[in-house]
Amino acid sequence: MHLLRVQVPDFRGLKDIDITFEKDFFPKIFPLGSQNGGGKSTLLQLIFVLLHCSFDEAKKLYLQNLLQGFKVDGGEDKRVLAIIDIWAGGKIVKLEFYCRKKFDILEDSFEEEIKSNDIIICDYLNAKQSNNNQYPNTELLCCFNNLKNDEAKLLLNKLSHKIFLAAPSTQVFLFFPQKYKKLLFRGSSKGDGGYYGILDSAKSELQGLFTYDFLAVELLIELFKAARDRDFTEAIKTGNYGNSYQALINNLNLMLSNKRINLDEDFSGVNFKLYNNGETIELYPEDLSHGELKRLSIYIWLKFRNIEDAIVLMDEVEIAFHPDWQYQIISDLKEWAPSNQYILATHSYALCEALTPAHVKEIEPKLIKQESNIRNES
Repeated sequence: MHLLRVQVPDFRGLKDIDITFEKDFFPKIFPLGSQNGGGKSTLLQLIFVLLHCSFDEAKKLYLQNLLQGFKVDGGEDKRVLAIIDIWAGGKIVKLEFYCRKKFDILEDSFEEEIKSNDIIICDYLNAKQSNNNQYPNTELLCCFNNLKNDEAKLLLNKLSHKIFLAAPSTQVFLFFPQKYKKLLFRGSSKGDGGYYGILDSAKSELQGLFTYDFLAVELLIELFKAARDRDFTEAIKTGNYGNSYQALINNLNLMLSNKRINLDEDFSGVNFKLYNNGETIELYPEDLSHGELKRLSIYIWLKFRNIEDAIVLMDEVEIAFHPDWQYQIISDLKEWAPSNQYILATHSYALCEALTPAHVKEIEPKLIKQESNIRNES
């Protein structure tokens, strides 16, 4: 699965977006740069919600939240939200997501056209009001260029399991209801759970959403259990105990430099040991740096969820990383899950320098200075 191209004519702060992600580039890692306010997070969230939520009826509320304020003007038949080209099943499939007022859909001939060629994703009500009257209901539809209706639905189902978004928990997620987005900037009232309570609920419903600014100890323990079980299965089949558990330990320790990870014998928790000048000091997750915890959490997330041959969107992955680790994260992703395509919204020059200039995609205002400007400044 590979995202080839995304076009967004006009959505929130995104204007005339047209970005290509080349299929034959290796590694399949594309930094997406801009200065603050360029719309990187908005673009990743739009791609994620369109591809993750369009098939599952229970998730369409998140689409409706995202589309609040996106209306079709009176003189328009439809308004294109986004066009996404996907490489799937050995061919290019173009998905055009567009919106249309429901009251414009009156003629039987048009109804038949919708049924045969396009898929109605969801209805939504524009949140804006005029003279105390809400705008009419609007529909989000998806047009497929070269697939029959049943084939299109199968692809949407597959995409919903092959698209992932990782972002800081402090991100304003545009697919939350408006009243809950505001909670990020307010204190919690008794019983409302606050913004982070809403975030936890959304993460349980959106399996592709991950916030990587904590060490998911529960996931880590489950990862150890899965490795143990694979080794036990190998012993039953071949008579030789496998090395999955030890390989996991080794990989985690490589990330920790002079620290070593230890699992409690009853699999109830983990701790870490620091080796320094012959002295051993016992540590716990809270004793690790923010950067160490984040790097571990990304590795654990990719491995535990078995994320392969997927489109992985990562927002501000470099936060808390030393510049060396910002550069290193490219090699990490290639090693940890090389079959994925990664699109990394970033402000990091070090991260971009780990790839060729052609890998780096930009949104205005651009992150990377043009060569001519660099020469003029020198």
